[in-house]
This record gives sequence, structure tokens and C-alpha cells, in this order.
Amino acid sequence: MPFHEDELEVAEETHLRSITALEAEGDERAVEAALRPRSLDEVVGQTRVRDQLGLVLEAARRRGRAPDHVLLSGPPGLGKTTLAMIIAHEMQTPLRLTSGPAITHAGDLAAILSGLNDGDVLFVDEIHRMSRPAEEMLYMAMEDFRVDVVIGKGPGATAIPLEIPPFTLVGATTRAGLLPGPLRDRFGFTAHLEFYEPADLDRIVHRSAGLLDVALTTEGSAEIASRSRGTPRIANRLLRRVRDYAQVRADGVVTHAVAQAALELYEVDELGLDRLDRAVIDALCRRFSGGPVGVSTLAVAVGEERETVEEVAEPFLVRTGFLARTPRGRIATPAAWEHLGLTPPELPSEPTDPTLFEE
Repeated sequence: MPFHEDELEVAEETHLRSITALEAEGDERAVEAALRPRSLDEVVGQTRVRDQLGLVLEAARRRGRAPDHVLLSGPPGLGKTTLAMIIAHEMQTPLRLTSGPAITHAGDLAAILSGLNDGDVLFVDEIHRMSRPAEEMLYMAMEDFRVDVVIGKGPGATAIPLEIPPFTLVGATTRAGLLPGPLRDRFGFTAHLEFYEPADLDRIVHRSAGLLDVALTTEGSAEIASRSRGTPRIANRLLRRVRDYAQVRADGVVTHAVAQAALELYEVDELGLDRLDRAVIDALCRRFSGGPVGVSTLAVAVGEERETVEEVAEPFLVRTGFLARTPRGRIATPAAWEHLGLTPPELPSEPTDPTLFEE
């Protein structure tokens, strides 16, 4: 069965052990899991989503029923998987994890659904990448809590109805626009996660520093938060790398100067742009004169997959005002040219309206 429950097991296990012990064991994934909030009360930022989701879960608890299906969308690293884990934790029910690419056939989905118990939470990451037959089977499962399993092939094939206990599907996607309308409409609660404000990231950095036993100043925390691209996952990653720098090249305390030096070493600039971000706008400006250029061509120019450019670099570059999406392709904004210290090419001047008999 294509369940991926190891991450959940890691999260539960790390609750019982110190993070420093996990780091000593070299278990990077366990450390990441241990830094996740475990309840809605521990969630920093995303106030609107947190309040709305809390209301949905509390109402379901009072009714004694499984919550409505939940769709979470937004760029990577903003907490979609964490919220799925919190939903299961708040409802005191098991969480089953899988991903859209792992469900290649309707039979894969039928096997997963048949193993669910009453009230379970099923988390499907990258739900937009499920196969079409699996999507169509999911429609009936979400709405009627049953699926038709086809036995045999050809004219002699028989559809056997399979009842499924009530469950809550939590779907996560970075590309909500790719979800078919019938699937999207079956989610009772949908939420789009926004990039985090620097103040919220600062609180997240302080919380994680406490869990990691890292000494840092207010200015050091603010410097890390300001370069974290509005993303908690990146904030936690940068904190750990700056902590390494502080331990090796300083006195172990993350000050503003230490954070600044460490992040410059790791090629994260003052706005949070990393190597890929700069490569994208550099190629756009230098090789394509600012665009417009298609995203596939741009991805080839920087040596990355199209999906990487679209899902990792573009959302932040658009948010910071360095890149614009147009029907003709991607365009570098004046801010991008200025950030690179380049001068944009002059636009051809508009011709004046000639008179009818102008010579």
C-alpha cells in the first residue's frame, strides 16, 4: 500500500526525545518534524486560516463527526503538512499520509481507502498530481463514502460497491488551478496559505532557537527572519546553518553580525534571494534583455526543471516585485535590474503621428 506513515511516526517519536539528542544522532528529518507545532494554539501566523480551521474542528467535535474535507493550497514550506498533522492531533485520530504521484492507479487509492477506520484523516500531498482514474474514484469516496471496485476486464467486468467509514481528506497542493472543478468543489473547507510576515517569522525563529538550544540576540533573530522569504521552513533551515556558523567561527551566540556573515556565506542576500532566485532574474535580464520569455526557456537557461522555477523561485520573485507573469512570458521589472546593478535597455521611442502628406 502506498501509505507514507514514516513521517508521522517520526513526529510522534520526536515528541518524546530532545531535539539536541536527535541532532546528535544525525536524524535531520526528525529534527524538522520536532520543530513543527503540534496544535493550533502553537501555530504562529496564518491567523485567518488558523481561526477558520479551529472553528471547523470544534464544530465537528461537538457533533461527534469527522470534519469536512480540507483543501490547503500555497507555496512550499508554509505549513500544509503541519496543518494536516494538527488536524489529526486535534481530532485525536490517526493520520494516514500519501502523495498524488504515488497514486498511479485507481486500485492504489482503493487499497488506501479500504484500510481507513472511522474518523481517520487521510493526507494527500501534491493532490493535483493524482491520476485521472484515481481522481474519479475519489469523487464518490468523498461524497458518499463508498467506491466501486471493478473486478475483471472487458464485457464480463463487475463493479462491486465498497463501503468506506467516514473520514476526512486533507489535500495539499501548490497548484490549486490544476485541480479539476469537481474535485475542488467536494472540499468543505478550503484555505490558501500566504507568505508569513517578518514579525511572525521572528517569533518562529525564537521558538525554534529555544527548542534547538541556540543562543541568539533580538537583532540576530530579526536578520534571519528578514531573509527567510516569508517561509517558516526556510527560517528553520537558515537558523540551523547560522547556528553552525556561530559555533565554528564565533562564540556560539547568533548576533546580527554573525547572522549577516553566515547568510552571506550561504549566498542568501539581504532580501532573501538565493542562488536560484538570482540566477532566474540574472538570466532574464542578461540573456533575454528583460523578457518576455517563456518559463520553459528560462528554466533551461538556469539549468533547472520548469516545475522548480515555477513553484520555488517564481512565487517569491513575483511577491518581491522582481518578476512579472504576462501572457507573452516572464518579464524582469525595473526593481530586478536595480537589484542586480544593471541598467535596463531603453525602450524604442513611440513614433509621432505623421501627417497625411509628411515627407
